Amino acid sequence: MFGWLHAILDWILFHLKLIPNRQVGWKSLNRKTGQLEREQEPVLKKLKLLALFNPLTEWLDTTHAMRLYIHNKSIKEGKEEAMPASHDRIKAFVEFYNINMDDFEPSDLEKYRTFEDFFVRRHKDGTRPIHEKNDPKKAIVCCDCRVVTYDTVPQAKKLWIKGTDFSITNLIMDVNLGAKFDDGSVASFRLSPQDYHRYHSPVTGTIKEFKSLPGDYYEVDPIALRSRVNILTSNARDYVLIDTAEFGEVLFVAIGATDVGTVYIHEKYRTPGAEITKGDELGIFQFGGSSIIVAFQKDRIKFDDDLRDCSNACIQVSVEVGMSLGEATSSSHADVNGGDTISEEDHRSFADVVKE
Repeated sequence: MFGWLHAILDWILFHLKLIPNRQVGWKSLNRKTGQLEREQEPVLKKLKLLALFNPLTEWLDTTHAMRLYIHNKSIKEGKEEAMPASHDRIKAFVEFYNINMDDFEPSDLEKYRTFEDFFVRRHKDGTRPIHEKNDPKKAIVCCDCRVVTYDTVPQAKKLWIKGTDFSITNLIMDVNLGAKFDDGSVASFRLSPQDYHRYHSPVTGTIKEFKSLPGDYYEVDPIALRSRVNILTSNARDYVLIDTAEFGEVLFVAIGATDVGTVYIHEKYRTPGAEITKGDELGIFQFGGSSIIVAFQKDRIKFDDDLRDCSNACIQVSVEVGMSLGEATSSSHADVNGGDTISEEDHRSFADVVKE
């Protein structure tokens, strides 16, 4: 029965001209091209997500059956990806997702011993330039991903993150620290399995606190995030608190997901007092999709207009490490009514897509 449903959906999507590029996921705006597209994703995975995360089946979460199944599956998958035999999966994976290996070092697939080694591949120098590198008032995108941004946590919950208990306090399990961000601004970065899975600091500052929290490995696909299952506050996660002169305190939370074996903040950034510059590699995820929440204190950042417009329309923006995220509002040249992070021509093109 499931096979027939899969075949029917394949036929429909092919005639919509989405199947050749595996574009069956949530809609995103490609920031580099200005084109609206759908995320690359296997059709079978999409069907499974629709089956698991809908009002009729979310009750399974109350029995922990879904949680136990996904947790055990993720641990098993993580072990398999570290075995030499997993190398055979790399070529097919690259071809399926049309990954441009020219962006990575090494670019030769034979240089990767296991799929796990390939998954945490590094960017080649110069492929991801840092926006306004020497200006600490400009925050940057921290990973290759799809991003949504919101001026307040309640706005994020209303439009995107539907889990019943999402708050910054519940996310980091710290009442005192969470209270500093519950009325602040939030950027939510979501990585898919085909993405580069190293993540970088969005700001320049000093590490003030590090904490690791155990948890589960739910999917972070938009279908899951927009369900009533408490995804982000249940999954395994690490966070650092970064003290900055321009943005105040900035909270960076790396969140695991299905098939992720490790959420890993580099050891040198686990110690209070360590200095970090925007663009510095902060940590890595292992195999699977994953998510990052970056929270800013109230009125300390103005996100770029194109990101805000798309987010308000429930459209993700496909971005790369180093792109502009926003500007500190304490900057003497910040403009609460506009800003100069993108050109007027660029802004019109993004806004037109959102309106459509």
